[in-house]
Amino acid sequence: MTSVKGHTGTFVKQNGEQRTMTFVKIPDLPDQFLQSKIKGNGKERLLKDNLELVWEVKTKGFRIFNWNTVLGEVKETLLEKSNFVLDKG
Repeated sequence: MTSVKGHTGTFVKQNGEQRTMTFVKIPDLPDQFLQSKIKGNGKERLLKDNLELVWEVKTKGFRIFNWNTVLGEVKETLLEKSNFVLDKG
């Protein structure tokens, strides 16, 4: 597989600002990449309805996407898998 399924969409944040984000849903991340990014005590965080933990491509970090306040359409895109390889070192 040379690509990863991603999405680009805009939503309204709690403070009223709009955020456009390109992201990958957690189940679509390569397993080894995801395991290298998970920290904490192993307890699953519960989110309110229609909030989803995703990997934001631009900031290279976990973010919450708010499906309740989506503006327009969330578009599916293919992202290069090379963006999700483990750092060497």
